Amino acid sequence: MNILIVDDDIVDRESIKRTLNQSTTHWDFVETESVDEGLAAFAKQKFDVILLDYRMPQRDGIELLLELRNAPLEYSVAIIMLSNSEETELALKCVRAGAQDFLLKSEVTSSRLKRAILQSKARYELEQQLHSSYQQAKKLAEHDALTGLANRYSFEEALQMNITQKPRDQSKLALTLFDLDNFKFINDTHGHAVGDEILKQVAQRVSLCLRGNEVFARLGGDEFAIILSNLHSVDNATRVTQRVLNSLDEPFNVSGIVIKVGASIGIAMYPDNSINANDLLKYADIAMYRAKKLGRNQICFFEEEMQEQFLQRYQVEANLIGAVERNEFVLHYQPIFETATTNVIGFEALIRWNFQNKLYFPESFIAIAECSHAMLDIGRWVIEQAIYQISVWNLRNRKSFSMAINLSSIQLADRTIVSYIKSMMEKYHVQAELIEFELTEIALLENSKQAVKTLEALSDLGCRISLDDFGSGFSSVAHLQNFPINTVKIDKSLLIASEQPKTRALIEGFSAMLHSLALNIVAEGIESEPSLQLCQKLNIQRAQGYFLSKPIEAASIEENYL
Repeated sequence: MNILIVDDDIVDRESIKRTLNQSTTHWDFVETESVDEGLAAFAKQKFDVILLDYRMPQRDGIELLLELRNAPLEYSVAIIMLSNSEETELALKCVRAGAQDFLLKSEVTSSRLKRAILQSKARYELEQQLHSSYQQAKKLAEHDALTGLANRYSFEEALQMNITQKPRDQSKLALTLFDLDNFKFINDTHGHAVGDEILKQVAQRVSLCLRGNEVFARLGGDEFAIILSNLHSVDNATRVTQRVLNSLDEPFNVSGIVIKVGASIGIAMYPDNSINANDLLKYADIAMYRAKKLGRNQICFFEEEMQEQFLQRYQVEANLIGAVERNEFVLHYQPIFETATTNVIGFEALIRWNFQNKLYFPESFIAIAECSHAMLDIGRWVIEQAIYQISVWNLRNRKSFSMAINLSSIQLADRTIVSYIKSMMEKYHVQAELIEFELTEIALLENSKQAVKTLEALSDLGCRISLDDFGSGFSSVAHLQNFPINTVKIDKSLLIASEQPKTRALIEGFSAMLHSLALNIVAEGIESEPSLQLCQKLNIQRAQGYFLSKPIEAASIEENYL
């Protein structure tokens, strides 16, 4: 066993060697007279135990003990402190500093010193195991198990520490949040195993874009965060985040499945936006939300007006909760006319929110409702009210008016929506072919697999499906093939500009194509006599718009049309 003796007294060193040599164990000794000599010897050779005198000239044994204990674990060793002092506090001081044992020189015997060496070595090995277990537990507590990145807890700790240290210099700090666009669609379509592999590959790619001194974390789900410190300008953050976006350009390949992934990035700057960690997180989150609204796969910096919009949005979302129970919603109905005769043949149900004596239109709250659980309750309320209303009108007037009801992507993802619709039609004795569900192409894109199932189930019930806003910017003929579409609504922006030759030609082309597919056509936004006449000329079957009638309350419908 290799023993390093660090003691300035040659008599004490000889005494230790004689005492140990009385046993049958073979000992190899290296002797040094000072702390510095002891450290030099330790650097050259591996020892099992160090016998260290507490009191020495220039530097005492505690200093050597602390230097070794502050060194990396693999360079440490079991240490026994020796002293002539009987002070209890001194023994405690040595043990607290990291010694495995403390012996009085006057009490050292062969058996006791040998036992102390063996016990100290065993105790040191246990300490190493405990330290290793602690490091593993610490890693688990501070790192994300899937990607190996820092987790939310360690990220927030690092952010707070970076901010605390920032006042000492003039550099900036950028807090960057990003999540993956349409990641839920990946999980729903390909399964969570594929989604998890995508997250790991994203972590690897983004890590290669960073310098190595940044804090890169997975906060949960598909949301990641990066702390960029010691920046001299906002442009530094822009360059790094653009590299992050670029790294995701190449599609991912998971078990032969090729998947394109984008990201929406929000950035808040210290100290420009705030000097508070929680505020920076909130502002970066707001900026990330804005990036999504700009069209996804975007980078957006936080600006003051974003906070105002965020607060307004938050208030709307809070007030939407319970609005159905408080009877704050009302439906207005826009008549749909047969183009050839201008007779009313149906209605479109349009929701309004009567909040604090002010009537709010869908564009001010539906998008917010879709981002919360409120949309499901609101959507079901609309479905029941619209089906009930058409049942009343048809029964009283002995007519077969149709009712068009808008469905959002959130409702298409609801696996129980079809059974609910069926129960409402049965409850109010309304034939399925009189109910037409309208949806936008955006709704089809966001959850196409579940959307197909929902729409096919509604079609099997006998309900009609209408594609809204056709020609408004993104129009895919493939949707007319892939989904059970019965009706296409030409967007009002085209009808409003129908006097322009190119727009008129576009409407004529759409009409010819849709007629060839045997689809019903509705022209939205009829605001003039020429627009109506164009629809009649093109044999567009149905029309609606302000020229014919605005959306009005049920009582006004009954007074004017029934």
